[in-house]
Amino acid sequence: MAKIVVLFNLKDGVSVADYEKFARETDLPIVNALASVDKFEVLKATGLLGGGESPYRYLEILDVNDLSQLGADVSTETMQQVAATFRSMADNPLFIVTEAL
Repeated sequence: MAKIVVLFNLKDGVSVADYEKFARETDLPIVNALASVDKFEVLKATGLLGGGESPYRYLEILDVNDLSQLGADVSTETMQQVAATFRSMADNPLFIVTEAL
């Protein structure tokens, strides 16, 4: 099992309301329904522990049960549309693949 962490900010001109509506109504339900994903969360950073502003406004965490199946899952037309919308809103997202120690 792998965990993918995505760190990103919104592109200039993208409204918080538009992105958060997309995340709640489209991204979360569709990605959570993928066979390769056990759980998908979108989190909004509220600051740094100890004070200060987070360098990233949003984080996504995907608990993936099969990375090769994820590749197949994201190649569907529906996921390609979701990914295109995400790319149109997110400014240079970092996709970090992790595994537990």
